[in-house]
Amino acid sequence: MAVYPRVPGHQVVGEVIEAGDGVQGWGRGERVGVPWLHRTCGMCEFCRRGEENLCPEAVFTGLHVDGGFADALLAEAAFALHMPAAWLPEKAAPLLCAGIIGYRALRIADLAPGERLGLVGFGASAHLALQVAAGWDCPVLVFTRSEAHRRHALALGAAWAGTIDDTPPVRLDRAIIFAPAGELVPATLAHLRPGGTLAINAIHMSSIPSMPYERIYGERTLRSVANATYRDGVDFLALARERDLRVSTHAYPLEQANQALADLKASRLEGAAVLIP
Repeated sequence: MAVYPRVPGHQVVGEVIEAGDGVQGWGRGERVGVPWLHRTCGMCEFCRRGEENLCPEAVFTGLHVDGGFADALLAEAAFALHMPAAWLPEKAAPLLCAGIIGYRALRIADLAPGERLGLVGFGASAHLALQVAAGWDCPVLVFTRSEAHRRHALALGAAWAGTIDDTPPVRLDRAIIFAPAGELVPATLAHLRPGGTLAINAIHMSSIPSMPYERIYGERTLRSVANATYRDGVDFLALARERDLRVSTHAYPLEQANQALADLKASRLEGAAVLIP
């Protein structure tokens, strides 16, 4: 349970100031990434299966422990991620949540090379997931109400961009919803082929409305994405280094955090907002 007041901030790039007694693999001055998942119990059935993202005792950065809106924070060495020193911090920070959770969503959606992928909502996470999928030779179709976001998607290599009410040129093999709007579920299922998978990448979402059974009939699969594992982070950062992903960011000084949140809510920026202390 979260206890307030709490310092927020959950995808953080910094340097190691000091390592605790017994910590191995980290040294002063190393570039470190602190993701959403701060630590887990390590003993429950989920942790033992490598599904620590589902651990009921999981602790999250910026929610249960103080986060990155601070001069310094405490990170668990076993869950912190090594970051290349050459990466600009403001470009690397969105990889630690938007990037990792988008990568997990691609896996949960069962996306295979060459399959047609739909992305519903196009912000910080989707613009990175698009590039990963394109690297697997997957045509990506983007659904978003923002004309600016549609242009951004096409510039990054999307095969098509429109709104959820438009009819795409092909049926989707897999799809991911990033926008927290329950009404998008039946609308997206209507674009999905029989046997396809729809993954919902949202911690919170409005209620999913009643829908005709034929929207999911035909062995379509509906899945949710819950947090991410440490292995997701390691694997995704390795892929990001290999692919040289283009991270679209808009930087704000920390004092303008409220403006950054307002701009995100109103879809006034492309990619990710980054706060710089």
